[in-house]
Amino acid sequence: MKITEQLDPAALETLRLREVDGRILVVCLDRPQVANAISTAMGHELLHVFGALHADPECYRCVILTGAGDRAFCGGADLKQREGMSDAQFGRQHYLFERMNRAITECPLPLICAANGAAVAGGLELLLACDFAYAARNAVFGFTEVKRGIMPGGGGTQQLPRAIGARRAKELIFRGGRFSAEDALAWGVVNHLSEPGQVLDDAIAAARDICTSAPLSIMQAKKAIDLGMQADLHTGLFVEIEAYNRLIPTADRLEGINAYNEKRQPVFSGR
Repeated sequence: MKITEQLDPAALETLRLREVDGRILVVCLDRPQVANAISTAMGHELLHVFGALHADPECYRCVILTGAGDRAFCGGADLKQREGMSDAQFGRQHYLFERMNRAITECPLPLICAANGAAVAGGLELLLACDFAYAARNAVFGFTEVKRGIMPGGGGTQQLPRAIGARRAKELIFRGGRFSAEDALAWGVVNHLSEPGQVLDDAIAAARDICTSAPLSIMQAKKAIDLGMQADLHTGLFVEIEAYNRLIPTADRLEGINAYNEKRQPVFSGR
């Protein structure tokens, strides 16, 4: 069942959902007046949406995470909301954010970030939780937490070193500064730079291309990459072949071969 059928999009306070071609779900952070900062309500709503995708991954072929406006993708946690929180309240909110980040990181579908503007602190962690990212040329990035008496706590100290190497990640996190979109592209944080206002369209074009591939193949390849990267090469090769073997008895494998031999485009069913 589609996410838009499971919940009322109009009832969401912090997100906007829309479908493209019936196969792509666009999840838009919708608090542009505060740089799309992550509030408690947004944490609950993102957890709800991505939890539903875990429960029914066949409802879409690809997901795009973006932000409203042209200034920021996400500026991190809403620090104004945190003013006056007790330690217990802070801890409860952060535990919610931890579960939210895990749900996004473990999304079974291909997940593209379309960073329409700045992605800092928790916003950069959201970007790194996606499979890959496109960004506007005027976007900036960084982990500023150490300037606020905390540290990245939504996967940043684990995801950034895996993306750009430990030594560069340590410098960026320890100094708490920002880096440019050009640096993000050169270091592998993002895959492509778009002109301002164009990044979502570019991400949708990539998603449409992904949708022409066999969905089970994409999901198994994602699983092999994500699990294999956590293991040594020898173990990773076993993970890969186990994922591969699950595709042998599928109808989509036969369709792919038949379409090639019949010189036509395949029509994959996800079966």
